[in-house]
Amino acid sequence: MPRRIKILTVVGARPQFIKAAVVARALAAWEDGMVFREEIIHTGQHYDSTMSDIFFEHLGLAEPAAQLDLGGGSHGRMTGRMLEALENEILARKPDLILVYGDTNSTLAGALAAAKLQIPVAHVEAGLRSFNRAMPEEINRVLADHLAAWLYCPTRAAVANLQKEGLTAGVHLVGDVMFDAAIFFSRAAEKNSKVLEVLGLKEKAFLLVTVHRQENTDDQTRLDGLLTAFEDLAAERETLVWPLHPRLRARLAGRAWPKGLMVIEPVAFLDMLRLEKGARIILTDSGGVQKEAYFQRVPCVTLREETEWVETVAAGWNRLVGCEPGRIKKAVAEATPGGVIDEYGDGHSGREIARILAAL
Repeated sequence: MPRRIKILTVVGARPQFIKAAVVARALAAWEDGMVFREEIIHTGQHYDSTMSDIFFEHLGLAEPAAQLDLGGGSHGRMTGRMLEALENEILARKPDLILVYGDTNSTLAGALAAAKLQIPVAHVEAGLRSFNRAMPEEINRVLADHLAAWLYCPTRAAVANLQKEGLTAGVHLVGDVMFDAAIFFSRAAEKNSKVLEVLGLKEKAFLLVTVHRQENTDDQTRLDGLLTAFEDLAAERETLVWPLHPRLRARLAGRAWPKGLMVIEPVAFLDMLRLEKGARIILTDSGGVQKEAYFQRVPCVTLREETEWVETVAAGWNRLVGCEPGRIKKAVAEATPGGVIDEYGDGHSGREIARILAAL
């Protein structure tokens, strides 16, 4: 009889669905005497249908075994509610291990619930550090790493970060599952997405904008700086396309947008990939989008003072500018392609994760 491992995968936010789809495909295809049985628990951290349900449809990811609908509220309240609910799910489903991704409240709650029930945790995208403890994501990723039995690192810098914190057992350099996703889904985006035509955009004739981090959306001074920069760029005859996060859309309701600044609803993953590839420059505060910009070979301007993906800056693809309008506009004017980054693996990170789990 094949050996069987029951995996409970905890996701709750848009980037995690993409990463989970890559690994789920690798687990389902594994044939070396091992049968992985995976169940997905969706915490509902992102509960808007355009941010969540549509992703399962476009990624070919199995429907969740449970959807907890625990988004909203403060970080502490959200994480506490998730912890209680996930503990119940783990007790009921009796998995062999818990699989978590990235740095969200869902990640921390899943890792903490599992650790308290003495269920081993595997953390995909381990070892990343911004060294900014004011970011909730930094707290989540550090704690998840120290709770995990297996740490799957995307870069050599991530491995080095863990070593500095005394974490060496169970650490594996596997490459970046988002690079797997970029390779696999970019072809589908080129073939199937019509988003440029629908929006009336020409290739390499627009800037793509994403803003979602709490440090930018909840600090009025920083948000005002970003809005001023975007409006100034639009006044300078740039076309900016901004898929607006639902939480920020509610905050900016009623604001008049200048011509040239196209504020649109969040888009499906394939459409987002097509927008990234078609953009001349990407402006973002998202860690994942910084990497996707490089995968698509598009210069990036990061609306933060630090990044977990330091290699993108070192290679010249990414500029850290914060929220000061002058710095943002200067970076847009000076943005150029950079050099090759030899960090993210060969596009088979998902299979490497499955191989390591099977060996264990």
